[in-house]
Amino acid sequence: MLNSRIAPSNLQHSRNYPKRNFVDGVVHRERHQTKVGLRTICTIVALSLGGMVQMEIATARSLDVAAVSQSSQPTTLIAQNPPAPAPTPQPAPASSAPIPNLINNLNLPRTGNEVQITGRRSITLQEAIDIAFRNNRQIQAARLTVDRSQTGIAQARAAQALQLQLLGNLQNQGSPLIIGDPSPTGTNSASNVDGTLQATYSIYSAGRNESSVRAAEEQVQFDRLDLVRIEQLVRAQVLTAYYDLQAADSSVIINQAAVADATRSLSDAQLQERAGVGTRFDILRAQVQLATANQDLTNAQAQQQTARKRIAQILVVDNNTEFTATDPVRESGTWPYSLEDSVVIAFKNRPELRQQISLRRISEQQQIIASAGDSAQVNLFGRYGVNKSISTSAPAQDNYSVGVQLSWSFLDGGAAGSSANRERVSQQIFENQFTTTRNQVRFEVEQAFSTLGSNQKNIATSTQALRQAEESLKLARLRFQAGVGTQTDVIQAQTELARARGNRINAIINYNRSLSDLRTATLILQ
Repeated sequence: MLNSRIAPSNLQHSRNYPKRNFVDGVVHRERHQTKVGLRTICTIVALSLGGMVQMEIATARSLDVAAVSQSSQPTTLIAQNPPAPAPTPQPAPASSAPIPNLINNLNLPRTGNEVQITGRRSITLQEAIDIAFRNNRQIQAARLTVDRSQTGIAQARAAQALQLQLLGNLQNQGSPLIIGDPSPTGTNSASNVDGTLQATYSIYSAGRNESSVRAAEEQVQFDRLDLVRIEQLVRAQVLTAYYDLQAADSSVIINQAAVADATRSLSDAQLQERAGVGTRFDILRAQVQLATANQDLTNAQAQQQTARKRIAQILVVDNNTEFTATDPVRESGTWPYSLEDSVVIAFKNRPELRQQISLRRISEQQQIIASAGDSAQVNLFGRYGVNKSISTSAPAQDNYSVGVQLSWSFLDGGAAGSSANRERVSQQIFENQFTTTRNQVRFEVEQAFSTLGSNQKNIATSTQALRQAEESLKLARLRFQAGVGTQTDVIQAQTELARARGNRINAIINYNRSLSDLRTATLILQ
């Protein structure tokens, strides 16, 4: 850009030379004027750029201080983290008020004050999981489904119990009024009332009643396993959101340290220029580095706000409450089992596999119920009835009957056999799904186990790289202050240090993610 502006100026100046410029004195004077003009233009342009950069730095610093003052207390980093940056206004301590529960309100907010962030709460990972389990709609629906299935067991058992039925009838009977010859004395009618108490007990149902009870019990088992599956799904979502929040908080701290390093480099470059051993170019490079660091810090703070909103949405709480992470970024534990043992444990604990078994058992009971459709049904019954005429003074009459009732629909057009065959096909489908689910579970365990080992190695590698990057930056600054190094070396060392800090934080967080995935895959939560 500088060359594009300076070159035309030189060409225009050369066109104004006198035609007879071959005299040595004239040529020397005009060359001197050309050098003076070129130096003046370069100085003006450099000062202009320096002023613009200074304005951008001042703006970025003001935005940085405002953003940091509005942010919550950042997550504590590991012991090897860089020293804290320049002092900034600290936020107010997090409120210890209880977590607000979700309020069912169909009214929408109408003013900006109603959607303003009014509370801030710092929570641990376990607290976030507990809040999600209490407020998540899917978990609540799964619990209600379990309660509904339990009532199905009582309904199925009722078919095996003694059934009592009371029947009553009040009627009026008489001779026809229109058809036939009417009686000379009028119509002959009588009114009576009768009641019957009937008891029925099934003594043989071809397995229908017993299979109905077993199918209802298996349905309860299936719904309970589904509740466990949904809880693990919600737990994984909370873990992901919490680790994202930790990563965003750590990114803010790393970028704050980068701003502090860039500020120090700019101060060193300015001191070098005042001492006469530095150049304006070094100052410009340091100013650009500081502006870039401030921009990265602003982006990290924006990602931090997004992560806080995301975890609040997953926890299903009042949107006017902002959450921050309390747990520091550190390894959340170790995995004591081998890959083979982990796969076996997953096969034993995973609810998806047991659900497929429950579905197959339900289908087996449904097959028995369908086959009983064309089988004999035997019931023991007893009836007691009373009949009393209202129109006459005749005494009431009672009767009773006790017996065994046989019901056998031996020809139904093949409906029972078709229903039984359909259930046999369903069992094969569930067996196929069981095999698919088993392979998927094993793949999840193997993937999480492999990723866990890789991230564990990355932690050791990134820790060593962080120490080397810190030492490299110290040496680069000492060389630059002694006049034997360049500002480029310092800037490169700062960039490598910021990258090393981020790599170590990411290695730890990714390790925790892999460990959580492995625990979820095997259903070993501790």
